[in-house]
Amino acid sequence: MTKPNREQDAINAYLNLMEKTGADSANLEIRKQFLQRLVALIGGRPQDFGVYREAVDEALEGLNKAEWPFYISVSREYYRFWIDDIKAIAALHASGGYRATPLVGSVPSEELQVLWNNLDQQSFEVAEKWSLKAYNAALRQEGAEPAVVETRTKLVKLLLVQLRETPERDGYYYQGAVDSLMPLFSMKETRELYIQVVREFFYFWISDPEAVSRIVLHQPADD
Repeated sequence: MTKPNREQDAINAYLNLMEKTGADSANLEIRKQFLQRLVALIGGRPQDFGVYREAVDEALEGLNKAEWPFYISVSREYYRFWIDDIKAIAALHASGGYRATPLVGSVPSEELQVLWNNLDQQSFEVAEKWSLKAYNAALRQEGAEPAVVETRTKLVKLLLVQLRETPERDGYYYQGAVDSLMPLFSMKETRELYIQVVREFFYFWISDPEAVSRIVLHQPADD
């Protein structure tokens, strides 16, 4: 049976933790307002990631796209409270994963099509080329069609350019760069592909020897 105040209890617990990390009253209020908007869409629904992701997409609609990266970060943090994953919350808190001011990159001012068209003129450093080529080769190894390889490679290039703004080669900063590009993707299908690609590419970016196993070319029909 669903607990009547499950979502509100989760919001309260989340905000209490964020206050302990140093979030001031204005910061907490902004988070609270967005989460109230979100829980109006997920209240009483199954604790399913697919349900949650669709609700986040809907909650973001109509909001200033320059603010999306912050709200995406908030929704990711809150998700663990919504599903009551105490171990994940404790581990993230201990590692500094919850921060009063999350690192989010600036949303590019250019339209996606402009950035996309300029990617082939971009020059990449040796480290960038290494991870890019490794991902490209892995896609081919897994049987991806040339058009699929080209599209996914360009999505990675888009991210690599954005990652140049980050001060460290770290997963937290990687996620910030990922979030800052999300507002560019107005079509749900393209946004979902982008999310899939950046999840896969992260393991190539950190040189994980098992990175190839992370590639998923075909999503389940009911994902």
